[in-house]
Amino acid sequence: MSEATKKGLIPVLRFPEFRDAGMWKKTSLKKVFSIFQGYAFSSTDSTKEGVRWLKIADVGIQKMDASTPSYLPINYEDEYQRFLVKFGDYVIALTRPILSCELKIAKVDIIFDGALLNQRVGKLVTDQSLDFVYYLLQTGQLISNIENNIAGNDPPNLSSQQIGDILVRIPLQDEQQKIADCLSYIDELVTAQTQKIEALKAHKKGLMQQLFPAEGETIPKLRFPEFRDAGDWEAKKIGQVLIVNARSIKMDDEHDYSLVTVKRRYGGVVSRGVYKGGAIKVKSQFLLSANDFLISKRQIVHCACGIVPAEFEGSIVSNEYSVLRARKNHDIVFFNYFAQHPKVSQSFLECSIGIVIEKMLFKLNDWLNKEFLFPSFEEQQKIADCLSSIDDLVTAQTQKLATLKAHKKGLMQQLFPSVDLVTE
Repeated sequence: MSEATKKGLIPVLRFPEFRDAGMWKKTSLKKVFSIFQGYAFSSTDSTKEGVRWLKIADVGIQKMDASTPSYLPINYEDEYQRFLVKFGDYVIALTRPILSCELKIAKVDIIFDGALLNQRVGKLVTDQSLDFVYYLLQTGQLISNIENNIAGNDPPNLSSQQIGDILVRIPLQDEQQKIADCLSYIDELVTAQTQKIEALKAHKKGLMQQLFPAEGETIPKLRFPEFRDAGDWEAKKIGQVLIVNARSIKMDDEHDYSLVTVKRRYGGVVSRGVYKGGAIKVKSQFLLSANDFLISKRQIVHCACGIVPAEFEGSIVSNEYSVLRARKNHDIVFFNYFAQHPKVSQSFLECSIGIVIEKMLFKLNDWLNKEFLFPSFEEQQKIADCLSSIDDLVTAQTQKLATLKAHKKGLMQQLFPSVDLVTE
């Protein structure tokens, strides 16, 4: 590593045509860009349709969020023209702008093209490469410096004045654009990969709606050929499909135990860590086996249930959980998908008691007496295999996405000089 690299004067990785271009220029953020703040529109201005209203909730981490649309009167488009944003602009959240060490900054997409900028959202303004500045603001050390500069306010608010004196180094615009083009290409790959995953998830959701009977029906709309003449699905109580299988253990204070929990919204069984028996306060614990069906009694209203994977064989949970197994001629993988059906989700709430939802307690016996429709064991397996194959594809594509993001992160660490060394 050269002395210039060590001192943060040039990046570790540089495109060939710029290797003899000299040191990056030291400057302050206020000379690189400014933040144009939106207008304080009143909530009473809101309309059902008109010009899109770009609010702080619409700005995510490197992406816009169009899930909660808001609108202002169409005549505001002319009246507040200077607050309009266009496709390709970059906007940044100005209140609580940093989440998990990442800045809430995003490129205005086609949905928000021509939207009006609200007060706590800012637009980047620069005479440098706008795309380069966007990626500069994704570098970890700079984000850390920004976070330090806006600390002390509750909530933390961002403005050009607060961060303007932070020092950075930037290259000439040709090199800026080369870096931006490189990272933009990776972002396009990330977007395409994300869309592929979302398409697979949507396909799975659509399949599940057809592979299980609709309300008032006894057979599904979509059935595998070998089961089309198999007749109606059979009404059974949950207790005829699952059986409670709580394996109590006596803990040794010096023994290491793997603890697990189950995430909300069918998020799966995950580790809570490994602890000595003496450090575990709740002494009533149950041993888990692969393919157990685990239910969190206090979180099941949020659909906290799932199958114990093989990697957590021998882990333990407290008596705040219910541990069940599939009875003979019933497939636990099928049941895991079945449990995600809206009617089953509703049954979790119906079988829980309490006034405050976060403190509701699941009445397992009531739920075991709930009746639903089930197919034969063979059809259960076929459905489970079909949906599992899609989940395997989602997992594989998600791993590819993680690899792309890791590649981008590694590139950025090498394409930008170390910001924390820009002090001289």
